[in-house]
Amino acid sequence: MQIDEISKHVGKTVDLRGWIHRIRSSKGIVFMALRDYTGIVQCVVKDGIPGFKEAEGTGMEASVSLEGKVRKDERAPGGFEVEVKDFKLVGPSDNFPIREFQSPEFLLDYRHLWVRSQKLTKIFKIRSDVFGLIHEFFRKRGFYEMQSPSLTQIACEGGSTLFEVNYFGQKAYLTQSWQLHAEAMIPVLEKIYCIAPSFRAEKSRTRKHLAEYWHAEAEAAWTDHEGSMKLQEDMVSYVVQRVIKMRKKELRELGRDIKKLEHIKPPFPRITYEKAIEMLKKDGIRRKWGDDFGAPEERVLAKHFKKPFFVEKWPKYSKAFYMKESGDGKTVLCDDLFMPEGYGELIGGSERETDIKTLLRRMKEFKLKRKPYEFYLDLRRYGSVPHSGFGLGIERFVMWICGIDHIRDTIAFPRVMNRIHP
Repeated sequence: MQIDEISKHVGKTVDLRGWIHRIRSSKGIVFMALRDYTGIVQCVVKDGIPGFKEAEGTGMEASVSLEGKVRKDERAPGGFEVEVKDFKLVGPSDNFPIREFQSPEFLLDYRHLWVRSQKLTKIFKIRSDVFGLIHEFFRKRGFYEMQSPSLTQIACEGGSTLFEVNYFGQKAYLTQSWQLHAEAMIPVLEKIYCIAPSFRAEKSRTRKHLAEYWHAEAEAAWTDHEGSMKLQEDMVSYVVQRVIKMRKKELRELGRDIKKLEHIKPPFPRITYEKAIEMLKKDGIRRKWGDDFGAPEERVLAKHFKKPFFVEKWPKYSKAFYMKESGDGKTVLCDDLFMPEGYGELIGGSERETDIKTLLRRMKEFKLKRKPYEFYLDLRRYGSVPHSGFGLGIERFVMWICGIDHIRDTIAFPRVMNRIHP
């Protein structure tokens, strides 16, 4: 049985399996905190029972199985204790290298062991739920799941952040997004989504950047810029509200202020890029037209909102070539969805350009070679329709939901600029 079922078996004998989270000995008694994926319970092993010598000689993170009687004890973690009747050592652990107050770099060196920590266990449960709920949301809306290649010859978000690989003697790249290939499936399934890894070779060491991250992306035919933003806010709200119901205990144990999540419901505030520039100027931050927003600007804007908020209609030269122009000659029909509390950008989305002449002009302005994009141009030659899409960074989403301060703790083995081990 699992540890979280202990409360139902007071006065009964149970079998447990797990790992020793903490252990100490005192005058013929061993006190151990036993851990499994559901929780922790205190176990008492007394001299004279089968396996006592093994229990006395083992250490943290040894794997064990035991049989014992459950009793209530308000002093014990969780309010219950197991009096062990039989103890078996399964996998010994002589000198577990991780102790209290280790540096972040040390814990990253031993990430393969640090993933066992209680903090990360709670986060990974929430992460798993976020993945499942995104699937659930899209399938309820009639979307089909499909995948695009992870190896490609084209850039979607800019050539400076591509990881180059040798593909049987040809130059290729790890994908930044599924989008360009996904658009080919619009006339096939009309509403599609995918959750897959994306790769960005950004030379950044901020608390919210990863070189490899998981991307939830969607694309929908017959959907304009406004329809895309509605879909985004519905999805974010759906996932947040369901996580609160499913993982309230874990969120509280992580120290998350759940009240800050409970009101995350549509509609989300919307401001234009131009309005955002004006707001920043009033707050003492000078940004000129065309500048991107970094962490300082994102934090200042976030102080004005308690919900996620859209910044839409960005300058066309600051965004990707495939975004549809808004008609004012300056901006494109796109949006970035920013999280409150200074957690930064969560989603980037746009309506896609459907006119082949405009697309060719934009490619020329961006100095893109035409040949690798011929397949993409074909999508405009043969029955293009209005369509929009977006991409959400799942690790950033989990980071905000959990209220934690660094993105590296949202994924088991983070890949950042200075680390690819373990």
